[in-house]
Amino acid sequence: MLNGKERETEEERERLARYRIDGSSGVQPQDADYIPPLSYELEDLILARIPRSEYGKLCFVNKRCLSLLKSSELFSIRREIGAKESSVFMFACGESKWWEFDREFKSCRKLPVLPADFCFTSGDKESFCAGTHLLVSGREIDNLAVWRYELAVNRWFKGPSMINPRCLFASATCGPFAYVAGGIGLEPNSEVYNTAEKYNPDTKSWVPLPEMERRRKLCSGCYMDNKFFVIGGQNENGELTCGEFYDEGRNKWVLIAGMLEDDPVLAHHSPPLVAVVNNELYSLESFSNQLKVYLKESNTWKQLGQVPVRADLGRGWGVAFKSLGNELLVIGASISSASNCMAIYTCCPNPDGRELQWRLLDSGRNRLSHFILNCSVMVA
Repeated sequence: MLNGKERETEEERERLARYRIDGSSGVQPQDADYIPPLSYELEDLILARIPRSEYGKLCFVNKRCLSLLKSSELFSIRREIGAKESSVFMFACGESKWWEFDREFKSCRKLPVLPADFCFTSGDKESFCAGTHLLVSGREIDNLAVWRYELAVNRWFKGPSMINPRCLFASATCGPFAYVAGGIGLEPNSEVYNTAEKYNPDTKSWVPLPEMERRRKLCSGCYMDNKFFVIGGQNENGELTCGEFYDEGRNKWVLIAGMLEDDPVLAHHSPPLVAVVNNELYSLESFSNQLKVYLKESNTWKQLGQVPVRADLGRGWGVAFKSLGNELLVIGASISSASNCMAIYTCCPNPDGRELQWRLLDSGRNRLSHFILNCSVMVA
């Protein structure tokens, strides 16, 4: 009969035996200190859950981690398991490089220099994200061009060009894909487009979509109710108050008459400042700094209150107005300060009209200009 100490020893031997690798696998039983290695699949799942801000350190762990990052496989796993983080990519007036900020604007880093020609670097540009790609469109000396920044390898690459190279167009992001529509081509014709395209970052290619109901430039885009919306803009007849959306299921565009009918027509203003949070469409009036929400059933807008930045200073130009998860993000010159530095605010909007609670994330700490040339949010 075993005494207490012998029973404990016997139970420990049985417990260890359950964790040993069977001899038939070709691996011999180990001593009590042996810890079975993690499978690659489980290891990948663990790495994918590490905060994205720490990925720069993974490059120094081993060659396999570095390979996972460079191949974008780790970001594909994150997408599959729903591990998402938002980053804000920004290009401010007076800067030579793009900046990346975390969602709370507590950490930031400069991207590598975009290796385009002087014409592209100094000219007007438009930006949007698709998966882990930041795409920047602008004019080079010879033609309109697209440059893409790939987060996985921290590098800029040229292309791919759009099927119809354009500027002053609408864009929107849906998961790993991006949509563009409208805009104008190069001189001498400067044709106003009604064409649209979809970008796939996995294949690094564009595919054409059906033509819109209206030609339009200086328009804005957003993704809501599983549809790509294009709002406002101008054509050869002047300002457009209609919007339209692309229904991918039916592969067609549907016009929304009078969508911006209540907005006053201003000369030389920016495209409509719009953002979608929790499937609700919000707009920032560039002449009054008022936030509005779109009422889908009545095709009208309701005012919610004033935002804490000066959109009216440049008729909407130089202000960033974006969705950041379940919050609205506004960046620009603060209403309450005479400082020339950017102020950054977020709020969780409520379409029912409750008082807006704006949260100040930064006001001058990063010393960047308040005039934002380009801003895009990446979720990866």
